[in-house]
Amino acid sequence: MSVNTNLSDKTVRKVRNMIKFGPAGNSLSFYEQGGKSTVQAMPWTAELGLNAYEYSCGKGINVGEDTALKIGAAAECGVEVSVHAPYYTNLANPFTDKREATNRYIIGALKVARLMGGSRVVFHPGAYMKRKPSECMDIALMQMRLLMRDIDAERLGDMTVCPETMGKQMQLGTVDEVLALCSVDERIIPCVDFGHLYARSLGETDSFEAFDAILCRIANALGEERMKSLHIHFSQIEYTKGGEKRHCTMDDSWGPHFEYLARALVKHDAHPVIICESAGTMAEDAVTMQKIYRQCLK
Repeated sequence: MSVNTNLSDKTVRKVRNMIKFGPAGNSLSFYEQGGKSTVQAMPWTAELGLNAYEYSCGKGINVGEDTALKIGAAAECGVEVSVHAPYYTNLANPFTDKREATNRYIIGALKVARLMGGSRVVFHPGAYMKRKPSECMDIALMQMRLLMRDIDAERLGDMTVCPETMGKQMQLGTVDEVLALCSVDERIIPCVDFGHLYARSLGETDSFEAFDAILCRIANALGEERMKSLHIHFSQIEYTKGGEKRHCTMDDSWGPHFEYLARALVKHDAHPVIICESAGTMAEDAVTMQKIYRQCLK
């Protein structure tokens, strides 16, 4: 796919060098080729030409300090590591002790990210739990402020937290909700999951115009620099009337289509970290996305 972006050669080189692509976890092919640990996955990822990797603590903070340090050392081959906090975080939980636990989970993930040499932690904002979204947002905004206070108290203020847009109708995590959470502190950067937005909109969010409009909304709300340095998740996602059902691969017929996002990123001269969350082919599909993006630079 070729797109006339009217960019100078100097700008093309700058964008190509700054943007990062990588997988969320390890592809099936990594294990088929004899890989056994995420330490080994760092050079394997780099050999594919990728320069990012997201480590999942989705089921809990279960990685030991020694292993985290080994992953960080292995990532010095040129891979930028981010960490996904446990999936069950909920800034809007009606119970104070549960919200305090959410803060601990996110701070735990930040500590893991630091050991791995990374600086970004992605987390799920929460769920409505049969309440009005506005009521949930009031609680979530208050808790977000407390989270930033706790992060500073733990001397992790140089790290970045990234609330994620979510794919199910019952989840807290529309674009506007995530932007509101990010407005609490300029150190917070959105994690925009374009697959989630596609599923949540029941397939409507899948065009250059839609992705361009989202980037414009982010820039208007948070400024150009935060928009340009987004954390992005991308994969095809099957959905039902309730939103996200399952992650697919780029060979499946579901959307969204990365070409549209690539064109929008080039238009905005953006340099995000893009993490591919395809089911089992995350590294291969990240390579494909990288190729599509580079084609759009021509």
